[in-house]
Amino acid sequence: MLTAVPMVLAASLLAPNAAAPDPVRTLAQEIVASGATGVQIRTVHDGHSRSVTAGVSELDSRRPVSPTGRFRIGSATKMFASTVVLQLVAEHRIQLDAPVEHYLPGLLPHGKQITVRMLLQHTSGLYDYTDALPLLGPGLEKIRYQHRSPESMVALSTAKPLDFPPGSKHSYSNTNFIVLGMLIERTTGHAWGTEAAHRILRPLGLHHTSVPGDRTGIPGPHAHGYQEMNGKLVDVTDLNPSMAWAAGEIISTTADLDKFVRALAAGRLVPPDLLKQMTTPRSATEEYGLGLRTPTTTCGVRVFGHTGGIPGFQTVAFTSPDGKRRVEASVTLGRGPNFDWTRAVLDKFFCS
Repeated sequence: MLTAVPMVLAASLLAPNAAAPDPVRTLAQEIVASGATGVQIRTVHDGHSRSVTAGVSELDSRRPVSPTGRFRIGSATKMFASTVVLQLVAEHRIQLDAPVEHYLPGLLPHGKQITVRMLLQHTSGLYDYTDALPLLGPGLEKIRYQHRSPESMVALSTAKPLDFPPGSKHSYSNTNFIVLGMLIERTTGHAWGTEAAHRILRPLGLHHTSVPGDRTGIPGPHAHGYQEMNGKLVDVTDLNPSMAWAAGEIISTTADLDKFVRALAAGRLVPPDLLKQMTTPRSATEEYGLGLRTPTTTCGVRVFGHTGGIPGFQTVAFTSPDGKRRVEASVTLGRGPNFDWTRAVLDKFFCS
């Protein structure tokens, strides 16, 4: 669900001319041909944006995917949660290298060794609670409408031993961002989604982005996502996203995600020194900063953003450091697709 999703993307290589094939449309068609139900892609290059769609918005329907449709962004939510945390750091209300125990006493057995920074960069060693949930196949049907509290998800994690000593290595764990959501709430006295709306959604005019809580549906026009169960595709669009919470519950659009990554790159959301920390991985062998994926392309350009996955949906949103090139995409799943080839697309887009 919220695991590290390879970078499905949509990328505009160059503006097509009359004689050349349209690489964006070709990419969208390839994604659908590889098993997706639908795809919408938005690319921006030097201020020029374009959107392409392929597939259908719902099985057994000929209704096309809307380029402005909403979708579940999965782990791309982590960009929003980490931005709120870094804003609180800038306000001197949270310290990056303070132990979690200082803010949330008794929550984690190893809370004195795990720091806020370790949560943001996935170096805490906390077991990923999503590995204990039946998120694939028929098991999803048993839990998809259940409410899950952050405390219950942390308990699933802490029932297991640490994967490694805190700070010793990087391993992606959604539990980190459940704890960060709790940290936001303890620090501010408000729900994490309320803080995200106050600090990010309203100031940026992200009118089609929401933090749904227990609301099971997607508001407004949207494509449907599916999952294979017992050989049949089951519509899993509606679910209780509390199972993802601050690690992956947000609903958005490609246009709103574009506004967000553009504002982040422009330094409108966090101070430059903290943005540098967000976009700088711990070592040359890692590609994760503080709440942001930071892959380096084959031409040596480090881009930043995030991927996301939740049943039925996969998402990507990335920008170049200067904000001049950006790409956002939503894929609604069917019997695929296979995303192994998408890193090459990322290289071609940002290196062209």
